[in-house]
Amino acid sequence: MTDPRRTERAGMLAVALTAILWGTSGTAAAMAPELSAVTIGAIAMCGGGLLQAAVNARGIRTAWTAPGAERAGRMTPSQVTAQWPVALLGGICVMIYPLCFFGSMRVGGVALGTVVSLASAPLFSAVIERVADGRRLTTRWSVACLLGIVGSVALAVSRSESSHGDALSGSHSAALGVGLGVLAGVTYAGLSWAMRRLMSRSVPRGAAAGTVMGLGGVFLLPIVAVGIPAVIEHPDTLGVLAYLVLVPQFLGYVLFSRGLGRIDSSTATTITLIEPAVATALAVGVLAEPITAIGWVGMTLLATALLVLLAPRLPSSTGPASISVEAESPTGRSTHEAVPRGRRGA
Repeated sequence: MTDPRRTERAGMLAVALTAILWGTSGTAAAMAPELSAVTIGAIAMCGGGLLQAAVNARGIRTAWTAPGAERAGRMTPSQVTAQWPVALLGGICVMIYPLCFFGSMRVGGVALGTVVSLASAPLFSAVIERVADGRRLTTRWSVACLLGIVGSVALAVSRSESSHGDALSGSHSAALGVGLGVLAGVTYAGLSWAMRRLMSRSVPRGAAAGTVMGLGGVFLLPIVAVGIPAVIEHPDTLGVLAYLVLVPQFLGYVLFSRGLGRIDSSTATTITLIEPAVATALAVGVLAEPITAIGWVGMTLLATALLVLLAPRLPSSTGPASISVEAESPTGRSTHEAVPRGRRGA
């Protein structure tokens, strides 16, 4: 019998690797200063999303074609129809997230945009799971989330002095930057929840990720079309764009979806708070940006947050931790069943 905690740890490590890959995006994007941040973000997310859909095309067809899905013992036709709104919501979030994230950094500054976008996502994930799934917050998650947010703020403060040239018309618009950052946090939490919800509703992992990311990629095509002339004008940026599409966005989301198959979305978004730590380390080592003592404190707090999540649980007299999963019966009525944490959607 698989150890639920071991399965959960495997999911956490997959998401941690995702955050490491995502953390390379900023340094890579700095190698293509000729392109705007929005163009880079749109092309990277669009390319990665469409590639996810292409690789998982067979699984997507099987999962979403009602007769085939029913034969495979996955979803009935009514269940297929019921899950499409979740998939569309996830695709819309995939479209909006990179525009708001990179826009927040461009308008409000790198430090403010990064902190508001990434640090708010776990909080929004917790709210979404509480409202939509009735999930209770654990003390372990609360401590890790607090450490991660404080660590992210400390990193942002340490880098704010070296963040130049990211203002609009020579000055930062803090209010607009915060607004875009909050929307980025909401949509990041939304796309994570949508993929996790599909997996818990009998959609295979690859099909869930390919559907949500693929829809987002399709929605981003008009914005990509606007940025294509700039890419043609600067063909030397193609290598950077190829890296962003294949590594952070494609491979990163493959690992992210594997992690979501074993942990909930609020835990996943908390773990990805180590992304700014990776970005900072690369900025120091590759771009020669300075880091202050408070920055090192922030990185330590982020590492501690990850250790808190990975630490073994204390023995419990009630047995393995379980979570309530809402399942839809063949009659369309909702039922509940308790399953070990980390076993859903595996």
